[in-house]
Amino acid sequence: MWKRFWNDMRKYFPFARYSARSDLKAEVASSYLNWLWWILNPLMFMLVYSFIAVIIFQSKVQYFPVFVFIGLTIWDFTSRVIQTSVKAMRNNSSIVTKVYLPKYVLIIRMMLNQGFKMLISFVLVVIMMLLYRVPVTWRVVFLIPVFAEVILFTFGVSCIVMHFGVFIDDLHNVVQIILRIIFYMSGIFYQIDGRIDEPYRTMLLYCNPALSLIESARRCLLYSSMPYFGPMAVWAVISILLCFVGVHVVYKYENSYVKIM
Repeated sequence: MWKRFWNDMRKYFPFARYSARSDLKAEVASSYLNWLWWILNPLMFMLVYSFIAVIIFQSKVQYFPVFVFIGLTIWDFTSRVIQTSVKAMRNNSSIVTKVYLPKYVLIIRMMLNQGFKMLISFVLVVIMMLLYRVPVTWRVVFLIPVFAEVILFTFGVSCIVMHFGVFIDDLHNVVQIILRIIFYMSGIFYQIDGRIDEPYRTMLLYCNPALSLIESARRCLLYSSMPYFGPMAVWAVISILLCFVGVHVVYKYENSYVKIM
């Protein structure tokens, strides 16, 4: 299966890249601010959360605006890809029903789209770190495994929800509710250290992949600390398994999707 997967990736990745680029251009074609919306959207949310936490709840988290922006950037990438994956097959029925391509290529296309926006957001993170004079150490290299795990987890979950989204019409609503619950449990606008006592803090880190990855990224970038290796190792294994199951299911049922749609 994996040999077929890599062969298909080499063959169809140019299509995914071209489609993602076309989607990005179409998204801002009729907008006055164009690509600036990709910056303004997370920036506005960061300002709102910063106001609520710092002014209203008097949060003492160091580098709080950057702290929030890192969380929002990672969360937006994962949540948007997963949400759009639920209806990816139906929304692209004109392609799926007429031309053969591995259906997970639709997910790669969305990941490239959202990945470009995440890259822009992280350029802002770097600028904000310079403005706040955040000390940078060699531990920033651990962002590489953090982002690798974000990509693996997002791809695996997206393949699975894309498959079931063809058969279950209400899955999109269910996924939205689950993602909203996980959002509030992922420490996007609060710090779990000092807020959540043990053993609940450790339980959350191991049970919530978004929390462990976001907190690990913050520790590497802002606080010159090591990431949470334990939870990351657990979710790395789970992410690989999710990718295996997702790709296997998509290959197994690829001939059934057209009949149902």
